[in-house]
Amino acid sequence: MRVFVTSLPQPGVGLGACAPWRASSKTMWTADEIAQLCYKHYETQLSKQGKPEPNREWTLLAAVVKVQSTTNQACNKSVQVTKEVVSMGTGTKCIGLSKMRKTGDVLNDSHAEIIARRSFQRYLLHQLYLAAVLKENSVFVPGIEERLWKLRPDLSFVFFSSHTPCGDASIIPMLEFEDQPCCPISRDWANNQLIETSDNLKVPEDKRKCEDLDSLVNKKIRLEPRSPARELANGTAHCQNLGAQEFGPVPQSIINSDTRMAPGGAKVVDVHRTGAKCVPGEAGDSGKPGAAYHQVGLLRVKPGRGDRTCSMSCSDKLARWNVLGCQGALLMHFLEEPIYLSAVVIGKCPYSQEAMQRALIGRCQNVSALPKGFGVQQIKIQQSDLLFEQSRCAVQAKRVNNSARLVPCGAAISWSAVPEQPLDVTANGFPQGMTKKGIRNLQIRSRISKVELFRSFQNLLNSISEDRWPDSLRKPGAHSGSRPLDLGSETHQIITSLSEKGFQWILVASISSHFISSPSFPVLNINFSYG
Repeated sequence: MRVFVTSLPQPGVGLGACAPWRASSKTMWTADEIAQLCYKHYETQLSKQGKPEPNREWTLLAAVVKVQSTTNQACNKSVQVTKEVVSMGTGTKCIGLSKMRKTGDVLNDSHAEIIARRSFQRYLLHQLYLAAVLKENSVFVPGIEERLWKLRPDLSFVFFSSHTPCGDASIIPMLEFEDQPCCPISRDWANNQLIETSDNLKVPEDKRKCEDLDSLVNKKIRLEPRSPARELANGTAHCQNLGAQEFGPVPQSIINSDTRMAPGGAKVVDVHRTGAKCVPGEAGDSGKPGAAYHQVGLLRVKPGRGDRTCSMSCSDKLARWNVLGCQGALLMHFLEEPIYLSAVVIGKCPYSQEAMQRALIGRCQNVSALPKGFGVQQIKIQQSDLLFEQSRCAVQAKRVNNSARLVPCGAAISWSAVPEQPLDVTANGFPQGMTKKGIRNLQIRSRISKVELFRSFQNLLNSISEDRWPDSLRKPGAHSGSRPLDLGSETHQIITSLSEKGFQWILVASISSHFISSPSFPVLNINFSYG
């Protein structure tokens, strides 16, 4: 496990008594430090299994970094800041509706951001076990309310992603003086098709791919999300970097779907487009040419290859975590307050500060009537100048003369800072290498699947005497199997509040809500789930 330690000058030295001080994110870390730490962790802590095949495959990376500051009460020494990766995920895939299972033993969404968050939940469950059962050092300390816990005040968590989240955050304005996001294309509007205008293009087959420059193809194509803006310089493809800065107010010109001007008066000629589809039954994209193609600010569903998915886009899920927290409904029973991310850092890629601000914060600003302790967080958003070496853009740049097709890696890697089996490699939602016969084996499934996270939660409960359970788990009949216990009442209340503001989340209760009602899990029953 790699830990990065820095020292900061202690403020207020020589000014009298020392008051408690927490360094701001500007002084505690930089975006490049977070990115470098995550890239190094990927190289040194993750095995080759599940990583992309060199010169043929690419992947995306996400992680959660714990940041801890230690001050000296004497006020004459520096503040020590420790940064440590506590969860990590890679992946670009999600399964379709037909492959979802009521048993909760398959990963529906294996995008890197989602894998990293589920790995983070596994880490938090272990940390609560350390605090509540073993009485050992943990990220949790006793809360003010009896039998509840809270995060240590000197800790914060930073979320890192090597690429802009799919969905609303990927709808990025393109200015007239900037490189285009993909190779030139023209549109046959009568037939609603995109037709290539270059003979040196290749058809994308995944939602996070842009056109290759290596083969001769003449097929229908679609402008997809995460398509890096590129330029050819000496035969090498380079990603476009649109700058790194903290968020500010969302300009109205960016909010409007028919925007033609960007801040500063520059002309917006087009937008980076996302393959994520608008939630069925709600407002949709106009499909008009240029900058008006997408309607921004909408909830979207990740696209499937033939089989539609019920997985919301990563932009939508990050926005939800910014209201609900990252801990999940199960762990929330033991917590006094939600666990929020303090910042989001994006690696070098096509990027818009305004789009990120809009997608993660701006869309939820008017949400009200939230339960106590919950609220829309003014999360810090920054971009690093460091490129992930196994991103599509980086791999493409290294294979100028290679005509073989570049494809996304089919595997997803989960890593958690836990002592037992920290690494988990999956493909199509199941452990990599699983056969159809093996799928029926309940002992072989991902450590971050719904059923395994619930098993960890159940083990936590079994290790704690019932008189020390939170009040929410001590309701009459809650653990007797006589009636289901709503583990997500606060989640449901918040989602309802969001829905009243026009955000219609995809409900997948018919697929995954009752997977714990089998005899194997007699303790509790989950009433609903969200995509």
